[in-house]
Amino acid sequence: MTLTLPSSLAPFSQRVITLLQSVPYGRVATYGAIAAAAGSPRAARQVVRLLHACSDKYQLPWHRIVNRDGEIVLSDEASRWRQARLLEAEGVSVDARGRVDLPRFGWQPPG
Repeated sequence: MTLTLPSSLAPFSQRVITLLQSVPYGRVATYGAIAAAAGSPRAARQVVRLLHACSDKYQLPWHRIVNRDGEIVLSDEASRWRQARLLEAEGVSVDARGRVDLPRFGWQPPG
């Protein structure tokens, strides 16, 4: 479901949120791939910030985003466990180290 975004959001933020909303069920994307597709390949940390600030408000599939190595990188154990369970519920395999097989489950955003 795509929500209408307020015009007060910066254009980059709008593009990132739209891309995040489009990550398909059962697939994962990387912070860097989202940043690059939104027009700023070096802004992976900004994608992290937007996920943290906007996931609930815009119903973003935060659990489908991993780092460039396919790793879940949330800081606390409970959040890492929750992300892994949400991915596994969508059919995405997560190994004991919290990694996803990017060649198998990775999704490359358009752009």
